[in-house]
Amino acid sequence: MRIAIKINKTSITSWVVFFLFISCDSNGVFDQYTSLPSQTWNLKNPVVFEFQIKDTIARNNLYINIRNNNDYEFSNLFLITHLNFPDNRKIIDTLEYEMTDKRGHFLGKGLSEKKDNKLFYKENSTFPVSGNYQLTIHQAMRRNGDVLGIQELSGITDVGLRIEKLKEK
Repeated sequence: MRIAIKINKTSITSWVVFFLFISCDSNGVFDQYTSLPSQTWNLKNPVVFEFQIKDTIARNNLYINIRNNNDYEFSNLFLITHLNFPDNRKIIDTLEYEMTDKRGHFLGKGLSEKKDNKLFYKENSTFPVSGNYQLTIHQAMRRNGDVLGIQELSGITDVGLRIEKLKEK
């Protein structure tokens, strides 16, 4: 008994390219996104990433990845980060990122209305202690005269963290 199997060459080629693309990311130590409900970032709901570090010698670049759409109405983005170390030390940073050029066009990459922004968080850094780390990211946007901050920041669809091991020279 013979069984005929129809193979779609386009499908096979797509899968091969997909797996090659994934396997080429040897520098990626951590890469995760959190989707925000209703594409809105609530002031009281920070995004939290937990990751484990084993290599305390390697140098890394850390990125905060932001996906926004056309509902984002600002030219910049303020964030407050809390990086908690396994030994209970903490680093708190206040960060500002430009989201548009001088003409108001979004700087992120993407052909649709959704733009991907890969924003430097820490450059050429080492993790001094092995173990479990936690990064908490708060949006800290305000309008003129707004003391409490914007409660619901529209247009941010996803927040991510990427850690890339620097290539040895």
